[in-house]
Amino acid sequence: MSELSINTTQNVKINFIAANVGERIGAYFIDLIIKFSFIIVVWLIFFYWLNFDVLLNDLDNWSRMSIILIMFFPFFIYTLTMESLFEGQTVGKKLVKIKVVKIDGYQAGFGDYLMRWFFRLVDVSILGGIVALISVISSEKGQRLGDMVAGTAVITLKNKVNISHTILEEVGDAYVATYPLVIKLSDNDMRIIKDTFQNAVAKNDHEMIYKLVSKIESVTGIKNQSGDNIDFLRIILKDYSFYTQNM
Repeated sequence: MSELSINTTQNVKINFIAANVGERIGAYFIDLIIKFSFIIVVWLIFFYWLNFDVLLNDLDNWSRMSIILIMFFPFFIYTLTMESLFEGQTVGKKLVKIKVVKIDGYQAGFGDYLMRWFFRLVDVSILGGIVALISVISSEKGQRLGDMVAGTAVITLKNKVNISHTILEEVGDAYVATYPLVIKLSDNDMRIIKDTFQNAVAKNDHEMIYKLVSKIESVTGIKNQSGDNIDFLRIILKDYSFYTQNM
């Protein structure tokens, strides 16, 4: 396993373990089984039980191909859809416990997942995945071509310290949360916020603290009610921990 150091835009270094080839192949085959299971189910329903092929025989070739493409379209966009909906994970990735992240420390977006999905044609579909295998093995960050273009990497979540453990704050049973909108933020966002906040406090960097508060307010719609930026950030961290543990 190779260690992946991500430098965020706030110059905070976060260390992850890059997913190894075995984990990525395992996730790929789990997803492949799911996709082919979908094809089998659709085929049985429409062509075995409903005799849909009788209707298709009355159509021209283009119409027939268009209908079949629409029916099996989910097969082709499975990876893109799942990664977009579940923040970098498909069913296979969830079971194997790996995840797609941006190498700048932020959560990957739809455009990043789209780029990775598009380059699967080169990485995975051509030559039976040899291109992807060589890229992952030879890359320092374990990236295939799609990852390199999208600026992403695949990390393992099997570290002894789970991703969430680095961001949670101690809150008692009687704790009353102040900012419910904090749930708009992801674990990755909170890790960056906590690391940046701790670094800023250690360096007495009030400008960075102010920028961090402004960014949180603009992204979540939360307004600082405490009047003190440091207190506000501490509350944000505790509120996120509270909602995470009680959802």
